[in-house]
Amino acid sequence: MNWLKISWKNIWYKPLSSILSILLLAFGAGIISLLLNVSEQLEKQFTKNIAGIDMVIGAKGSPLQLLLSSVYQIDAPTGNIDLKEYKKLLKNPLVKTGIPLAFGDNFEGYRMVGTESSYLDLYNGEIKEGQLWSQSGEAVIGARVQELTELELHKSFSSSHGFNAEMGDNHDHFKYQVVGVLKPTGTVLDKLILTNIESVWDVHKHEEHEEHEEHEGHEGHDHKEKPKEITAAFIKFKSPMGIMSIPRYVNQKTSMQAALPAIEINRLFSLMGTGISTLKSLAFLIVLISGISVFISLYQSLKERKFELALLRTMGATRFQLFSLVILEGLVISIIGFLAGMAFSKIAMKIISGMAEEIYQYNLQTTFFSKEEGLLFLGILALGFVASILPSVQAFRLNISKTLGDA
Repeated sequence: MNWLKISWKNIWYKPLSSILSILLLAFGAGIISLLLNVSEQLEKQFTKNIAGIDMVIGAKGSPLQLLLSSVYQIDAPTGNIDLKEYKKLLKNPLVKTGIPLAFGDNFEGYRMVGTESSYLDLYNGEIKEGQLWSQSGEAVIGARVQELTELELHKSFSSSHGFNAEMGDNHDHFKYQVVGVLKPTGTVLDKLILTNIESVWDVHKHEEHEEHEEHEGHEGHDHKEKPKEITAAFIKFKSPMGIMSIPRYVNQKTSMQAALPAIEINRLFSLMGTGISTLKSLAFLIVLISGISVFISLYQSLKERKFELALLRTMGATRFQLFSLVILEGLVISIIGFLAGMAFSKIAMKIISGMAEEIYQYNLQTTFFSKEEGLLFLGILALGFVASILPSVQAFRLNISKTLGDA
């Protein structure tokens, strides 16, 4: 006898109850898988991008906003800081290195970042084509920027003010030229257009000059050159002592703000973790309800199929084979539910990745099958097995003569 074929036909003996059990399993397993994938990808992205950064400094405001805007490039900056104040901090004996950042413009939604070549070293950035910038107006583009825009080596372009491609004014008076293309790194570097800080200052000189002339025309004041500013900077300490004292000094004694990436990211994950844990608990509850549904479906189906099972016994089937038959039905329902849940999870992850790409230029990877999903599969199988135990025991204890006599 083909027991798998018999199990399959028994499952669809009552299609509505079987479909309900499969949908509940698929929904619960899919949500759990999706949450596992999203949290894993976010944690990987967040931790990968703060490697080598002990402290971030910027204008006063929210430390988390400062971190998100300068490290991950997914929020508006808190403001600008004086270049002289930053350079003064670099002279502190506990500070090893600093990487300045200046931004505020974009090209088709991809941020322009003025910085130094050491910024690339943070993310193991390497040139694939061309070379690094050497003067104002030269730019190096990330791998995703090259892939998703018309920019390529030696091409000229103008940036737009702000971080939204549709809302900013174009800086047509200043042209950049692409002199280099970076290899993919899987970090924030892939979605940026990099140049030197002087380029960012030069772009806005024209606007400052026009504002000054308009101001002079109305009030007749003498021109006073505006001090040079940067948006943020990454600081690396010589020893752990720097973490103990420098952030407090910056926050209390300067006009700047200090944010420690490790602390802020842990705080963010703790806030996200509460919501993810709640959703996981809800998904586990749905899976548990689906297990009860599988049990009810098999139990009711068994009551209506006693005569068929008794006939199988008369045809030579053993008690253990009937027991295994009902167990197999529960496992088949569990496998179908799990596979449907995985399909739902991967499709949903693709949609979320597309939204993250469109809004934040972040590409979340979709893993084919993770270790956690393997454990989830075993858990779903165990649930199907447990739900099948009582109906299987009833099939094992089936009284052939009484069942056939009642029929």
